[in-house]
Amino acid sequence: MSEPRPPAPAPIPEDNLPGHHPEVEQDKPKGPPPKRKLHHLKQPLRRREMFALTSHLFGVTDENGYVEVDEDKLEIHFGPWQLETPLSNIVSAEVTGPFEWWKVIGPPHVSLRDRGVTFATTNRGGVCIKFREPVKAVDPVGLLKHPGATVTVTEPEALVEFLQERVAA
Repeated sequence: MSEPRPPAPAPIPEDNLPGHHPEVEQDKPKGPPPKRKLHHLKQPLRRREMFALTSHLFGVTDENGYVEVDEDKLEIHFGPWQLETPLSNIVSAEVTGPFEWWKVIGPPHVSLRDRGVTFATTNRGGVCIKFREPVKAVDPVGLLKHPGATVTVTEPEALVEFLQERVAA
């Protein structure tokens, strides 16, 4: 006795034949992937041994020396000094530097030219942030306000890009 024959295979639909391409391919993206939008950024200050040691004498450590930005505000922490402002107060941000060492070593520095404040742990460069309305930072009473701040973070370009996205929005 012979076994029954399996049924003949059904014909392959034309759309499934090799070489056929549908009008829209489901598994292929249409262009580059969208940029992942960060909602929060925290960057430590960039360290250079001589500068880090000097700023450490003024209370600036790895734990309390950083820049933090979220959807609403910018915070700069430099040891006992802090600057906080809403993102709506930021006009621009750009990479700047390098700096002369005597203009950045130690505690925050205030420019005699424009009252801008610098929070630095290196002279290699940083980010200059301009404000619509001057903000308080080094004067606890708030009599001295700063139209801009410079910070020496580990990734200056990333901070600039993050701030520019928020300023443009």
